[in-house]
Amino acid sequence: MAQRDLYEVLGVAKNVSHDELKKAYRKLAMKYHPDRNPGNKQAEEKFKEVQHAYDILSDTEKRGAYDRFGHAGVDPNGAGMGGMGGAGFADAFGDIFGEIFGGGRRGGGPQVYRGADLKYTLDITLEQAAAGFDTEIRVPSWETCEVCHGSGAKPGTQPRTCHVCGGSGAVRMQQGFFSVQQTCPTCHGTGKEIADPCRACDGVGRTRKNKTLQVKIPAGIDDGMRIRSSGNGEPGTNGGPPGDLYVEIHLKPHNIFQRDGEDLHCELTIPFTRAALGGPLEVPTLAGKGEITIPEGTQTGRTFRLRGKGIRGVRASYPGDLYCHVIVETPVRLTDEQKQLLRDFEASLSREGDRHSPKSESWTDKVKSFFS
Repeated sequence: MAQRDLYEVLGVAKNVSHDELKKAYRKLAMKYHPDRNPGNKQAEEKFKEVQHAYDILSDTEKRGAYDRFGHAGVDPNGAGMGGMGGAGFADAFGDIFGEIFGGGRRGGGPQVYRGADLKYTLDITLEQAAAGFDTEIRVPSWETCEVCHGSGAKPGTQPRTCHVCGGSGAVRMQQGFFSVQQTCPTCHGTGKEIADPCRACDGVGRTRKNKTLQVKIPAGIDDGMRIRSSGNGEPGTNGGPPGDLYVEIHLKPHNIFQRDGEDLHCELTIPFTRAALGGPLEVPTLAGKGEITIPEGTQTGRTFRLRGKGIRGVRASYPGDLYCHVIVETPVRLTDEQKQLLRDFEASLSREGDRHSPKSESWTDKVKSFFS
């Protein structure tokens, strides 16, 4: 019986790359694997055929021989059709099933892991954010145990090679047809066993301390931004690199200003007499005092813009602006004399119609339109 073309078996072209070849193999092997098709002889034969094709095409020399001479160019008994755990199979599935059954990496030696990242929230004022400053923060850290000097073993004793993994930090487990590697459950990837742990660090070899770090807060930083301090996170395991520390900025509420990117906003409350008569008015800015001119007849809701009186952002070339939103204040707790003065003032306005109330006529028209 003629043998099928190996590329046809995997459903790929002859110029397929190694990564594409592996991807196609994984898909078919998962589809026809005996564990997924119990008792299905046809699926088992398909699986063997797919395995055989990949074992040859994944090997550079065998693939070259097959491309030149076809099936005659490769040894039909050397592809490992009867063995379900060839090198090609381990290469294609080791990374997947290693994660499923324990996450161990291939190769000898203890498992090495990068340390976790840490986050530190720093509360600062709007003035500090605008100007920038240097500060110190205290963060949790690990230091080598002073009692056992990092060995994790009680003074006078030494860790011994793990009897389960032989010091490699990993063990190979059989899962049906799959042979996968996972972290040693006895030594947890360290390759060492500690019979009598150090009481000061409980066998970890490190003790938790607090350390002080210098942090530079750049001018213009905004709420929610983060500053990365490389290598100041949790230490790695078994010599792995440490994680990073992220300082996250939180702006405290300000009594006067609200920030919007590089712009600032504030409410400007003025008495109705100043709104009516107009004139110069002193206003606050982050840099000190400023001044604007209130035109006669200013209404609530009018906004005055002070260019360049906002904040220069971290990545901005120019500072933003300050927006002052006017709120006209109505006087309260008037004396009888003041009330009478206002009544006389109101009467004088009424005698001249709506010329002193620019919004009154418009509002009256809207009400009439609504009820009609």
